[in-house]
Amino acid sequence: MGKITTRSPFAPDTLVRLEPLEGVRFATAEAGIRYQGRTDLMVAVLDADTTVAGVFTQSKTASAPVLACRKHLKKGEARVLVVNSGNANAFTGKKGKEAVDLTVEAATEAADCARHEVFVASTGVIGEPLDAKVFAHLLDDLVKKAEPDAFEAAARAIMTTDTYPKMATRKAFIGDVEVTINGFCKGAGMIAPDMATMLCFIFTDAHIAAKPLQALLSEHVETTFNAMTVDGDTSTSDTLLLFATGDASVRGQEPITKEGSKKLKEFSAALHDLMQDLAIQVAKDGEGLSKFVTFVVEGAESEKAARRIALSCANSPILKTAIAGEDPNWGRVVMAVGKSGEAADRDKLSIWFGEHCVARDGERSADYDEATAATYMKGREIVIRIDVGVGDATSHVWTCDLTHDYVSINADYRS
Repeated sequence: MGKITTRSPFAPDTLVRLEPLEGVRFATAEAGIRYQGRTDLMVAVLDADTTVAGVFTQSKTASAPVLACRKHLKKGEARVLVVNSGNANAFTGKKGKEAVDLTVEAATEAADCARHEVFVASTGVIGEPLDAKVFAHLLDDLVKKAEPDAFEAAARAIMTTDTYPKMATRKAFIGDVEVTINGFCKGAGMIAPDMATMLCFIFTDAHIAAKPLQALLSEHVETTFNAMTVDGDTSTSDTLLLFATGDASVRGQEPITKEGSKKLKEFSAALHDLMQDLAIQVAKDGEGLSKFVTFVVEGAESEKAARRIALSCANSPILKTAIAGEDPNWGRVVMAVGKSGEAADRDKLSIWFGEHCVARDGERSADYDEATAATYMKGREIVIRIDVGVGDATSHVWTCDLTHDYVSINADYRS
């Protein structure tokens, strides 16, 4: 894949450690799906009665694994997750479905479960047939040897152009019982989630039925993964799955079966915080980035409008390259606001780079100082705040700059 020569400047010196979670075990392998000597297959084995929620790409060219997951999700039950990297199994026609069917069949036999309890995901090159025979025969052994203390290995196995594995963990109480939420995801390019993220898998030992679990996931995705972009391109393979093993019930947690239960308040907040953490980590590992950027839009007609304006800015190549060049070019912000299609009052528009007001009420600010603003742009983390002057709604989007390295990585992606 793309030639990555340096780690993200935001890569942590020490990775977060995810403690073993009751009810889930992992195993990985080097299957040689695209490259030799590279871990490219991950299996998660889940306890019986595990529930699952999910959201997926809204792309009209969704991959074969996404279509299978959508179908299986209707039952809300899960026992096995199989993920490969190196090949997205997207735009592969009947061969794509055949690869998924073979994978599901092998996993079903290995875990002695129903077909609808198997979930699959693939990431990598689009349009290349995936030969599931390369790894299907490995699943039986992987299921047998899966271990609980292997979150990092699982996170590494699904990486493509990522420069580090993205992981997060949170604790919360449901009643008087503490539960754990662990999650990891991959993504660095072709990132503009639409109802999901690249590949993201979250696990909890909480006992929550599928419907309330789905309600929580669908609610929180909007202000986390759907508020993050790297390059404006929605993947064919975006998959976000949340598994609840229910093992906390052994410690006395009362099962949650209804949506909107007040007993889920703390869990809901912790889940949102974890999802936001992972979304920001993806933006901080954008291909070739040098800066992490937050766009905050205020004074919009609605939260949806505010987010669309923020995304218009965050997905603008000409604005993102200006940020990479450390140029406080607020004129490009004005352009991006205008092209969003959402209401904005040109003569009330105000813009800040950090704490520095560069434009106020539709023109350059009287306080604007080029040298001061340019100095601010040399920082690694940039905040651009925009007031569009037509309402009181706000929203935010996380992104990164657009550098020469992004072009190099993607020009060499299939090499």
